[in-house]
Amino acid sequence: MQAASPIPLVKNERLFLLTIAGIQFTHILDFMIMMPLGPQLIRVLHIDTHQFGLLLSSYTLTAAASSLLAATYIDRFDRRKLMLTLYALFIIATLCCGLAPNYTALLIARALAGAFGGILGAMVQTMVADVIPFERRGKAMGTVMTAFSMSTVAGVPLGLLLASTFPDIGWRAPFFFIVLLACTFWFIGYKLLPNLTAHMHDNRVGNVFQQLFAVAKEPSHLTAFVFIALLMMAGFTVIPYIPLYLTSNVGMTASFITLVYLCGGAATFFTSQLIGRMSDKHGKLKMFRRVALVSFIPLLITTHLVPVAWWLVLINSTLFFILVPGRMVPGMAMVSAVPAPHVRGTFMSLVSSVQMLSSGVATLVAGLIITRTPGGQIDHYDTVGYIAVACGALTIWIARHLRIAGSATKTSEKT
Repeated sequence: MQAASPIPLVKNERLFLLTIAGIQFTHILDFMIMMPLGPQLIRVLHIDTHQFGLLLSSYTLTAAASSLLAATYIDRFDRRKLMLTLYALFIIATLCCGLAPNYTALLIARALAGAFGGILGAMVQTMVADVIPFERRGKAMGTVMTAFSMSTVAGVPLGLLLASTFPDIGWRAPFFFIVLLACTFWFIGYKLLPNLTAHMHDNRVGNVFQQLFAVAKEPSHLTAFVFIALLMMAGFTVIPYIPLYLTSNVGMTASFITLVYLCGGAATFFTSQLIGRMSDKHGKLKMFRRVALVSFIPLLITTHLVPVAWWLVLINSTLFFILVPGRMVPGMAMVSAVPAPHVRGTFMSLVSSVQMLSSGVATLVAGLIITRTPGGQIDHYDTVGYIAVACGALTIWIARHLRIAGSATKTSEKT
């Protein structure tokens, strides 16, 4: 099933995707690299764990809010110009993180970095959907998803390495590194990204809020929002608590957690592209169903693990990283085809906001369910696993009800 509107061409589709993936990589890395800096920041800035948690959550909260705000204007500008402008502002915000003299300044800079980073995520997905025809979009989304894998591989060890290699600047070093890397991708994007203005030629009536409401209330869009929300719930009820569970209940060391992320991220670097290619070949709905169903196995094992050999834990965690995030490749390919091209930016901004909010809600809900025993172990993690599987099962049912823009029929096996 094809998208209804013509697709603008780029001179080199692969270079375009690699540039977009590079932009995605830097803003995700900016979030991931904060996690290993906790001990240094707590010591140097004289803050407690709750204040460090606020540094982490400020990024996602402002990302969700900015994505919602972006939905009011994102379809009114050339995609290329808006992407480069937002990316430049993200670079400035990240530089401010590295230059922050105290905790308050760092908190404000992190909130700004999240605000611009959240919109960048929506812009990346929108531009891929604008440029890449639907029949090849699974592979394209797989290429972009490798950015998440790379940031997972690099984030934790890179943050520790840079902070220790440059002791004079310590925790600031990772932010300066991201600024240099992002400036490189900004220049490449300036040279390679095409002007995308076809969506601006549609004549729309009403003010921006009326247009936003019209996009949000469209039944096919609401179905996609529910699908994405449940997909995030099916992962983020479990993912944030994996390190804590492995160290508290399974007996793994903190250094082993780094190995878990390295192996998982390295594996998904290859499998994300493989899942994308298979989605294009065999059908995105069919591939989504298969990956989603198989993902329940490592998900349930993860939430029921008892002390076992380290290599068994590593095999399961690697399969978890391959399959649970792997559902997003065909899932996002299908979702990107739901809106009409002239509202795709608005729609994808709303999708990004839904992703951020639902992942936050998932983490909060799981945190309310999970308790710690007097011995320090995690309890009721198995319950969280059942909730994740239930949400995942619902996404399989809802996926077949996603509608392609310009089509009166639901998603078929051919998509």
